[in-house]
Order: sequence, then C-alpha cells, then structure tokens
Amino acid sequence: MNAEQSKSPVVHFVGSIPLPDSETVFRTLSGAVGGHVLRLPDGETGIRKTWIKFLQDVLAENPAIEVASDVPPFKFVQWDGKVIREIPRLRIKPGMAPNRKDFNTGYAAMAIESFGVFDRLQKAGVIPAGVKFQISIPTPIAPTYNNMVPADRPKLLPALTQHFVGEVHAIAAALPNDRIAIQWDVCQEVLAWEGYYEPGPVDFRTECIDVLAQIGDAVPSNIELGYHLCYGSPADEHMVQPKDAGIMVEMVNAVVARVRRTIQFFHLPVPKSRSDDAYFAPLEKLKLRPGTELYLGLIHHNDAEGDAKRLAAARRHVRVDGIGTECGMARGDPARLPALLAAHARAIALAG
Repeated sequence: MNAEQSKSPVVHFVGSIPLPDSETVFRTLSGAVGGHVLRLPDGETGIRKTWIKFLQDVLAENPAIEVASDVPPFKFVQWDGKVIREIPRLRIKPGMAPNRKDFNTGYAAMAIESFGVFDRLQKAGVIPAGVKFQISIPTPIAPTYNNMVPADRPKLLPALTQHFVGEVHAIAAALPNDRIAIQWDVCQEVLAWEGYYEPGPVDFRTECIDVLAQIGDAVPSNIELGYHLCYGSPADEHMVQPKDAGIMVEMVNAVVARVRRTIQFFHLPVPKSRSDDAYFAPLEKLKLRPGTELYLGLIHHNDAEGDAKRLAAARRHVRVDGIGTECGMARGDPARLPALLAAHARAIALAG
C-alpha cells in the first residue's frame, strides 16, 4: 500500500466511551472533535460497557446450551500473566442444536434506540451534518471462542452467525442506510491467530475468515462497512503484545480477498511502546482496494510526543487516513477521557 499522504487524517472512535448515556457521548465527542469525524458511535453504554461479558448469560440462557461444569473455566489472561477473569465454559446439550431465533443479544434494538438520539441531535445541529451513526458489533466468533468448549465451536457458530446477520438486517430495515455504518469488532480472531486459544475441530484461519467474510457481505451495500482489529483491552491492557503488525496485515488481506462488497475502513491498534519501523513495516504489504481507508489506533493517554512519533513512523510505511485509540475507552480510567479527546485534536492538528 502506498504511503503517500494527501490529506489530514480523520478521528475514528472505536466504540466504547466512559460516559453515562448515548446523548452525553454524542454531545461530548461532537464538541471535542466534531469537525474531524466521519462517524460517531453511541459509546456502548449500559450492558455493553464490558463489551461482550453479558453475552455469557445470553448464550447460557439458550435452550440448547448448558454450563460445562466438569470443564475448568477459561482463564482470560493478559500479556503480563495477570488473570483478568475466569470464564465458565459452555457446551451444546447432547442431541440439541442452537436455533438463531433463540438468541437475544439486543444489538439491533440498542442501535435503533441510539439512532433516535443521534437523529435528534443531528437535526438540532449538535452533531455535524454528514456525520454517520457508527454501530459497533462484536463478531459471532467473539463469544464463541471465549465461552464455548473448543469441540463445540462449529456447533454454535452457524446459528450465532445467522443471528448476528439477522440483527444487521433488522437495523438495515429500520434505519436510513445512507446515514449509518456497521463496524465489526474483531478481537478473538486476532488472538486466535496469535495462538491464544486452544485449537478446535476447524483451523482458526479458515474459521475466522469464513465468518468475517460472511458477516461483511451481510451488510447491505448502502451501509458503510468497517472492521476494527483488536488485541483485547478488558483491563485497558492487551491480552497479547504483537511482535509487529504482520498478523493483522494477513487478516486484513484475507478479508479483502473474500468480501465482495466495498469495505470503507479498517482500524488497527498500535501499542504505546511501538514507534519503531519494525512494527509498521508489514503495513507496506496491505492490499486494500481503492476507497478503503486505514485508521491506526496510535493515540495514548498523556503521551503527545509518543503520539507524534507513532504517527510519523507509520507514515513512513503506509498512508494513514484516520487516527484513534487502540480500542474503546470505556475500560480505562474515565478521568482520562478529556485528555484523550484533546490528544486526538492535537494529533489531527499536527498531521495537518
């Protein structure tokens, strides 16, 4: 991918924001960097604050699923060995098969409700005209890899994928397609490619790309589509520290090769300690189609000098169309938000 830079990058917010409700999120983000955003998320407030943790209960309540009480819980361990939480394992009941209609994740209902707030504020001039409502949704692989015993992943994924596709179709039917964007949050897939999870019956690479392609093409063409790749941040720290951007480049290129519709953007994280060329060099091998933008999560708290170095290093290897944080901000200290928003504005001014 060519590193030529012809314009100042935009600000991209991944999803979660440490604020109490969607209206406060929309007002705060618009007030801080409203002139530099193409899309605004609702902040993933309420049950989504801990991202997919609530989906453990959603799966466990499915009539075809039970707790695997004879199997040790999965230890969700971050890069430094700290156990963030232990997750009870689930399995498919003998002789049962999940039905997509028996899941109640609520993503469509939450998106439709938040759009009502977004629409009202945009009509009032609080949100700039032309900005789209960004709906960030985890992939069906996320709760599958975190919660299911490995042997039962292929038994759950088809029905859960159909459910998530159904949520997207419900959103598309209810909201104006030209005013919204769907962002698929790709975390467990990245960790799996890094060897984080136990192997299952299907090769990780085959399974992940099959699902990512299916859910990408399920988004109607009039709705913008993006993918956020992630190394996890349940305690505001990565689960794995990447050697470089190589794994993510492989995944992006595989998704681009399989998804038939246009993809508007990819967002990739950049660890705070990485302003070296070795981290960014693999980005030269990205095979993005014309019209697909690259956003890098290189903004970190209280590190203006580092933000500038990371941006400069990235630009030596790739065109940077947008900047943001590595992941959503809701799992970090809420007191950091004003400084982080100021850092976005500062980086945009520097880039311009």
